[in-house]
Amino acid sequence: MNHRVLLLLATGILGLATTAAAQPATPQPEVRHPLDPLGWNEHWRVLEVLEASGRLTPKTRFTRIALSPPEKTKVLAWKPGAKALPRQAEVRLKEGPNAVEALVDLDKGTVTNWKVRSDVQPAWLIEEFLGAPVQAVINHPDFKAKLKARGIESTRFLNCRAMPIGNHAELRYAGKRIAIVRCDPVNGVRNLFVRRVEGLIAIVDVNTNEVLEISDDEVVPTTTTKADYDRANLGKLRGFPTPIALSQPDGPSFIIDGHTVTWGNWSFHLRSDQRVGTQISRLVWNEAGKSRDVMYEGYLSEIFVPYMDPRRDWYTRTLLDAGEYSMGGLSGPLTPGIDCPETAAYMSGLITQDNGRPAEKDNVICVFERTTGDMSWRHADDGRPKRELVVRMVADLGNYDYVFDWVLESDGQFRVVTGATGIVAVQTSKGEDATSLVNGKRDDAYGRFVDKGVIGVNHDHYFNFRLDLDVDGPVNSFLKDELKTVRLPDDHPRRSIWVSEETTLGRENDGKLSVGHGNPALWRVINPARRNHVGYAPSYQLMLGHTAHTLFSKDDIPRQRAGFIDNDLWITAYDPNERYAAGEYAVLSPPGEGLPKFAAANRPIANADIVLWPTFGMQHKVRSEDWPVMPVLWHSITVRPFDFFDRNPAIDIDVKP
Repeated sequence: MNHRVLLLLATGILGLATTAAAQPATPQPEVRHPLDPLGWNEHWRVLEVLEASGRLTPKTRFTRIALSPPEKTKVLAWKPGAKALPRQAEVRLKEGPNAVEALVDLDKGTVTNWKVRSDVQPAWLIEEFLGAPVQAVINHPDFKAKLKARGIESTRFLNCRAMPIGNHAELRYAGKRIAIVRCDPVNGVRNLFVRRVEGLIAIVDVNTNEVLEISDDEVVPTTTTKADYDRANLGKLRGFPTPIALSQPDGPSFIIDGHTVTWGNWSFHLRSDQRVGTQISRLVWNEAGKSRDVMYEGYLSEIFVPYMDPRRDWYTRTLLDAGEYSMGGLSGPLTPGIDCPETAAYMSGLITQDNGRPAEKDNVICVFERTTGDMSWRHADDGRPKRELVVRMVADLGNYDYVFDWVLESDGQFRVVTGATGIVAVQTSKGEDATSLVNGKRDDAYGRFVDKGVIGVNHDHYFNFRLDLDVDGPVNSFLKDELKTVRLPDDHPRRSIWVSEETTLGRENDGKLSVGHGNPALWRVINPARRNHVGYAPSYQLMLGHTAHTLFSKDDIPRQRAGFIDNDLWITAYDPNERYAAGEYAVLSPPGEGLPKFAAANRPIANADIVLWPTFGMQHKVRSEDWPVMPVLWHSITVRPFDFFDRNPAIDIDVKP
């Protein structure tokens, strides 16, 4: 079972009653910043206003209640101590088969912009994931018969869940809210992801709980293999002869005031969001009494994980994890000493339950300093050790765990880092290992054996981030520095050199870029209205790490639904309503949503407020060392100053790390 769902069960979040009229909320504490997330009492205030409006019904379910961000220009103009900006909440509901959008004004106590939509599907609910649709399937006589053919007489020890079907080619069910139900036998194992009811699925309409179809590729006996990794099953543990102590006896060098974090010359606003996790806003460099904007807002926008097996149980696994499964919150609780060092500070977050009520999740973000033993800079016998500030969250998404770090450095650069770990998704094989033949063939065409009778299935991971860089202000341009070979005259001792040719991109059609060895280039966001001390426009350079170019054919529906993977980078004009790379409504979404639709407007991106959408990822061919738990595999994006400063900004840091 999903770790996040276990948490929800433990905390009572799966209560499904319709929101009742609540007692008036206690007075709100002062909101210190216009981007502060909704507080506990503000969340209840939203429910009270909605209840008083008479718009809620017994069928109303909630997929989102969150701060509706104030207008960007007003946030940029706001100063601490100034009058608070109006507070509004965006609300997303499921009402029967329809999605509902609304805006609640917390100051006026009014509901506006109420819009019922039948053209989109709301985000998935916990009650859909685990509730009545699952019961309808496991109580169905045909499903029970299929289980019995596999030697499973009882459903008591099955973990079953209903997930939105990832392949939109199931057109015969168009217009229905369909889910695919899969089950895992979990009796006798601690690792809940090692055993499967292979090949057996059910298609169910979660609006009516009607079982539409039961599909069985082939009866494959459930493996008896265990892959438990708890301490008792590992035997003697391996240690190190001497300890390493991480301590800050004088406390950390960062300050957290509400949701504002200050560290060295950096300051930023930090909050947790149910759908995307960590949000970094108003990232500013402060020096000599001056504050310089670097980024207005940055966050994870979408995750796409498609599996590479043509059988129906597997080809339908094309997961848009953030957009489809944000119920319960993307961020999981962090464990001190494992997820974060003992010196870390923590921040909690609120999530919206199916019934609309708020639930607080503790320790969803940690902030800590570290020194890695590297130098910030050096020459000869002089230099400075490096110290970093890390903002971390971990997403527990079923079998996989993803670590998301924002790492700030004292030289003005920051990195966005993703670590993939957890347990790879596996299928049960008729063959025992790679030497076995099934019907004259090996059984590992779409993956690799990781254990006896267990195959890790080939798959991809894509991560898209939305980076609203504001280099010395919101009016920027995007500069592509192409590195080109120049042939030298025949009488020159050298045959060639390279030169840089700068091109300012004009419109969104120009801002679809991919990394390629045949066309090297530097990518920079510049402020054309400013100059540094030698006359160059200040800029920040985007450096992509590992990129995974898609191997999907262009007419494949999963690729079209996750169209953001077509390019390593998209540059779009700023629009506060364009927030998610695959679109706001990812469940059963049609092709072309999100970035392809945004960029189709072909708006100007020169001397404009622009947004960068970088994607990085990997094709994952599973190896033995990824089992039973995968070591963390890290990928990153670096955003570093380029002519932003007049000299190395870390030149004057102290010698102490």
